[in-house]
Formats: sequence, C-alpha cells, structure tokens
Amino acid sequence: MGKTRVALFGGVYNNWVALEAAIHHAENRGVDGLFCLGDLGAFGPHPDKVFPLLFDHQVQVVQGNYDHSIGNDLNDCQCGYTDPRDNYFAQISYEYTYEKTHPSNRRWLRELPSEIRLEIEGKQILVCHGSPRKTNEFLWESTTSTHFLEKLTRDFECDLICGTHTGLHWKRELSNGGSFVNVGVLGRPENDGKRNVWYTLLTVSEGEFEVEFVPLEYDYQRLIAEMKAEKLPPEFIETIETGWWTTCLEVLPGRERRTGRF
Repeated sequence: MGKTRVALFGGVYNNWVALEAAIHHAENRGVDGLFCLGDLGAFGPHPDKVFPLLFDHQVQVVQGNYDHSIGNDLNDCQCGYTDPRDNYFAQISYEYTYEKTHPSNRRWLRELPSEIRLEIEGKQILVCHGSPRKTNEFLWESTTSTHFLEKLTRDFECDLICGTHTGLHWKRELSNGGSFVNVGVLGRPENDGKRNVWYTLLTVSEGEFEVEFVPLEYDYQRLIAEMKAEKLPPEFIETIETGWWTTCLEVLPGRERRTGRF
C-alpha cells in the first residue's frame, strides 16, 4: 500500500488572502490533492478573488450552505442562526457577497456537489460541509456524541467523515474504527485571541489516518485594508485584528463560548 496526503480547507468566507497562503503552504508540503469544504463567501472582501485561486490550483469544492444560497439566488445564507444580532450581521455579509459575486461564478456555485467521496488506500472518505445528512448542521466537539458520529459513518458507509461549518477544528476516533474530523476554516481566526487560521492535512498510509491541524499565518493586514476599503462592519474587522469573534456567537455551545472573550 502507498501513502497519500490531501489538504482540506474549511470556510473561506471571502478571505482570499488566507486561501492563497494555504494553497501554497499545502503544495509545498507535497499534497496529492486540494479540497475545499464550502462556504466560499461571507465576512470578508472581494468574493470574486477566491474563484481564480480554486480554478488555477484545481481545488475540488463541496457546496456549503452559503454557496447553495448564492448559486440559487436565495434571500439569506441558510447559516442556521436564530439570534437577531447574529442574523443582522449574517445578512450584511450575505448581501455584500451576493452583489459582488459575478453571475458566472454564481452559476458555478449552483452546480457544486453536496459531498465528495474518496477512496484512498482502501479507505472510504466522505467530504461534506456541515454533516452528511444536512449541509448546515453544526457538529460541535462538546455536544456531538461519539454514538451519533458512529451512526453517521454506518449510515453513509464510510470510514472517515470530514466536515467544517462550525469554524473550530477538532477530531475524534470512533470505537467502530471510523473517524470524524472538523477541518477548521480559513475565513477567520478560531475565537482564541490569535490571528492565524487553520486547515487540515490528511495522510492515509497503510490503512491508517494521520490528521494534522495546520496553523496558518497570512497577511491579515492586507485583508483588513481591503475590508476597510469595502466599508465592511468594524465588528468583522475586529475579529481579524484580535482573533476574537464579535458576531455569530449565539450558536456556540457553553464550553466553546467560554473560551472566547464575548
């Protein structure tokens, strides 16, 4: 048996600067494939700067809830928020992204698959956005049971599920021999007071998974300058500057929220 390594990128959120850095970083690590798990838009500036990077580097992309909404001309991001403040900021980022995404790119988003299935070294890997059963499902480390994850691997006939959507990376090995990995996101920091973002390197060798969460430094000052020029909300810019989430907090379970500032 051989050895295969792939890079997995979660929500880009228009952060094309981090996406570019992640692609080059992963390519320098000698990956065999690049995968993006959806939510290309939201939060950051210039959505159309994301697409050439994906096309030029042959990144395979799963459709996230944001991509489905933009591609199908819907009224909101289907992000799954219920708090009025969170929905207020989500609507700002959604309308900005929709207006700034070229129609040809919207059409491309509409045709993206909801999942990608890979067979690597005899292992079945399912790559999705939120979960295999629902695109915008939040699977948090503190509230997602091992029993439920094992059921997902059985129901969807795979050894490993890779998702994103929560914005926080984590992994769990399952008693049935399967695994679940949340790959993190490139779009914004992890609500930990640090400015770096995260992506995941997955290596499959001799039937075993090796998961490496990669902290990625990028030119966040360039991103901030573009966000300011586009007159995006100061709350969005503060998150990039400080590493602390200022919006979209209501969905966080208690344990995850207590690690943040707000």
